[in-house]
Amino acid sequence: MDPRPDELTGKVALVIGAGSIKPDEMSNGRATAITYARAGAKVVAVDVSAQALAGTTDAITAEGYECLGLVGDASDETVVNEIVAAAIQRFGSVDILHNNIGILTFGSVLKTDVETWDRIMMLNVRSMFLATRTVLPHMIERKGGSIVNISALASARFLGAAVTYMTSKAAVNGFTQAVALENARHGIRCNAILPGFIDTPVGLSVYEGGDPVEAATRKAKRNAALPSGKAGTPWDIARAALFLASDAAAYINGVLLPVESGVMLLSPTAA
Repeated sequence: MDPRPDELTGKVALVIGAGSIKPDEMSNGRATAITYARAGAKVVAVDVSAQALAGTTDAITAEGYECLGLVGDASDETVVNEIVAAAIQRFGSVDILHNNIGILTFGSVLKTDVETWDRIMMLNVRSMFLATRTVLPHMIERKGGSIVNISALASARFLGAAVTYMTSKAAVNGFTQAVALENARHGIRCNAILPGFIDTPVGLSVYEGGDPVEAATRKAKRNAALPSGKAGTPWDIARAALFLASDAAAYINGVLLPVESGVMLLSPTAA
């Protein structure tokens, strides 16, 4: 289902983590940036990699929509200040902040080194904190705004030895609800999406590689364990984000929305 072209008319959406690690493939961030644009928003698309970002900005402008592409490290405070300033200078406001950065790593507590722990926390949590803290004064001044954070099913369910990733995404949940309650009186909403098994370049990397037959078997086994019998797509995440960002969700605040076909209802853990 395509978005209505007027759902976000007059809005400016800042999407941080809008690229794709495989430049020619669809990611959650790219699909969301495109969906916001199709719904009428002017989009500021940000990624640390120019190559990863190009496919997003090209897709948006090719459809005739406005998009400002910015390359920068969102875990750097100075860079984030510059990104937000550039967005406001170009389009006049930031009405929607979409925090999409999420790096997946595996490892148990005993097999995780300090450097990995610090790097993932910086990318997955610090970047979200910096972007939100920088945008909030502007939203408060304008008496409104919507923040959508991308968490993960792993924030609430053990899905394998990935202690750093799980912890970082659990922190996203707590941060989301703190921001929601602190700023509700200013007309600002903050919600999070918990994607489950989604066929993104990052998600598929867990099942691909090595022998193609074995990779296909792993994916088939995963799909069979899911309630719907299949994984989701980046567009499933994008549609959820559009709803939360739009006025249709005007009275929804502090929600942690699972987008995972019902996996959280299963016991034991699926896939």
